[in-house]
Amino acid sequence: MTVRRQGRSKILLADDDQLTRSTLAKILEVFGHKAVVVGDGQSALETVDDSFDLIILDINMPRMDGYETISALNDLHLDIPVLFLTGGGSMQQVMKAMNLGAYDFLTKPIEDLDVFNIKIRRAIEKRMYILQERDYRESLEDDIRLKARQLEEKNTLLLAYSDSLENATVQIMTSLQNAMERKDYYTAGHTLRVTEYAMMTGRAMGLPQEDMLALRRAAQFHDIGKLVIDLSCIRKDGSLTEEEWRLVREHPTVGAAIIEPLSFMMREQFIIRHHHERMDGQGYPDGLKGDDLDILTRILIVTDSFDAMTSQRNYRRNMNVDEAVEELFLCADSQFDRDVVEVFAKSIVDFTLKTSVFSGFGQALEPTLP
Repeated sequence: MTVRRQGRSKILLADDDQLTRSTLAKILEVFGHKAVVVGDGQSALETVDDSFDLIILDINMPRMDGYETISALNDLHLDIPVLFLTGGGSMQQVMKAMNLGAYDFLTKPIEDLDVFNIKIRRAIEKRMYILQERDYRESLEDDIRLKARQLEEKNTLLLAYSDSLENATVQIMTSLQNAMERKDYYTAGHTLRVTEYAMMTGRAMGLPQEDMLALRRAAQFHDIGKLVIDLSCIRKDGSLTEEEWRLVREHPTVGAAIIEPLSFMMREQFIIRHHHERMDGQGYPDGLKGDDLDILTRILIVTDSFDAMTSQRNYRRNMNVDEAVEELFLCADSQFDRDVVEVFAKSIVDFTLKTSVFSGFGQALEPTLP
């Protein structure tokens, strides 16, 4: 776990000019910070550790300039904000530094102490936010590991005491559902809606009771892998980067791994792992297609996609029911099973005629599951 520091903020200052170092260190001390000064980038790398809240780098330094230094700092993954110190850099320098991850710029000599203080404090606040997020992720990962061990222990008991299977299953499902709601409110609402849609479709297709049970569990657990996805990816305003998409695309595999200790949920594990596959084989993680996907997986692919299209997200406008249904038909045979789309489309249209819950998409449906 990250140890959160108390008292003065600790700032690493790297500048080859002794007078500049001395002056800035005194200013930082006046504003209540602790300054650690070095004369070049190499010394900064040898000095830095996770205890620092901010790094101030001069651009032009011997041995390693500011650009080389921040590149090396990025490889350390300390997530400490970096302010570049320049005597009047060009726009080209600004863009190069920003592309390397610089938080902001300071110009020397320091003429406006109020602006200087504001930039320093904003960067330190950014560091505190990073540490809080790190604490949360580490705590959540510990919780997941603990729950995984608990699930494995429960599985051993289930094998020995089959008569308590249903009760133990309900307890496990409740535990994982609570963990998911702690992760992200949107995920909790999405899970309820997708489960409702899946049950509605399964009933319309006349699925037997055992299939309905497996479908319900798979729908409730299908996004459980997002428990280990960084919150900044899930809640981010705007489009995700390629790396963020790579992380998000891991959630079906992670979810299946979480379910794996439960040997009585083998069907659900398959569905969870493949709920982002496509009928044409262009999905992930395994590129399955056509008959490789059973009917329960095909239902979840359709209902999950429908809710994603009709749910409000920060980075795009949500579709209404008609638009989303039209999109399902446009992608039938390539992404979706056409038979499932036809059954779901009729069911969802009938449902909207009977209820008013779709007046605002993105809101969690009240559970009406059997």
